Amino acid sequence: MAGLWNHSLQWVLACFSFCIISISAELQQFEHPIKANGSLSLLVIGDWGRRGHYNQSLVADQMGKIGEKLNIDMVVSTGDNFYENGLTSIHDPSFKKSFAKIYTAKSLQKQWYSVLGNHDYRGNVEAQLNPILRKIDRRWLCLRSFVLSSGIVDFFFVDTTPFVDNYFLRPGHHTYDWRGVLPRKEYLAKLLKDLDLALTASTANWKIVIGHHPIRTIGHHGDTAELIVRLLPILEVHDVDMYINGHDHCLEHISSTRRHIQFLTSGGGSKAWKGDIDQLNQDGFKFYYDGQGFMSAELTQTEARIVFYDIFGKVLHNLDLSKELYSTM
Repeated sequence: MAGLWNHSLQWVLACFSFCIISISAELQQFEHPIKANGSLSLLVIGDWGRRGHYNQSLVADQMGKIGEKLNIDMVVSTGDNFYENGLTSIHDPSFKKSFAKIYTAKSLQKQWYSVLGNHDYRGNVEAQLNPILRKIDRRWLCLRSFVLSSGIVDFFFVDTTPFVDNYFLRPGHHTYDWRGVLPRKEYLAKLLKDLDLALTASTANWKIVIGHHPIRTIGHHGDTAELIVRLLPILEVHDVDMYINGHDHCLEHISSTRRHIQFLTSGGGSKAWKGDIDQLNQDGFKFYYDGQGFMSAELTQTEARIVFYDIFGKVLHNLDLSKELYSTM
């Protein structure tokens, strides 16, 4: 076992130029520095990779402008990075045509941290996870699940696609690449255990969990029942501040009616306008925009500001949060 971990550590250090601070159980943990003033700024985009079509390029242009204004430190992707069926190989031209040649603004030349979506699982998952892609574009980092620490905030990226029963029981005409996931029961049990351990160990004042599928949404796909049953209780026990997702091609904010978790959807990276909203499932509903756009987050030790933008850079909704310093006492 020790040899396995040593091999894993050497592989990561060889592949990534930013700082890895530890590997606990299975969740790799990376560190991203904050600004000298103690703050961190980022953009969040999801459901985007369409070779510039469906207004992807317009969203990217506005991300560049807002990214410059906020002097962002990084970008987070909530998955469905390459449509319709992920990447075919490490040589798939979609990587350049949907990512490298789209997000070209100077402000977006920062580290991107990505999770997989269900459309990514319809392709060659190992290709999208392959560190060789960083030789094509150094910004790219996509893993199944991992932890990103910045001192004031810990981000917990969770691979949510394997939780969804329908992808296994009723895949229709789609083929999913489940390498690394099967046997599914063991994979999910270990992921949840590792997430629980990582959240327990976290001393950051802000705890943010990122996955592709929504826990709560009034949008097209509806709540993800499997995440409500299996993931949400862990988030509530550990007083997670935000759960950020994509999957629904919209922008959305729902506040938990039981705890202080904010459910935030940023899935408007390209094709949108589904046109259907759940009128009966609106407990805690704060904001919904059935269109393209993205989200920003600015954090300090005790303050957080979330803003949603459309493709013209117009502010659609904002959320301001504050909290006391975390204490281990």
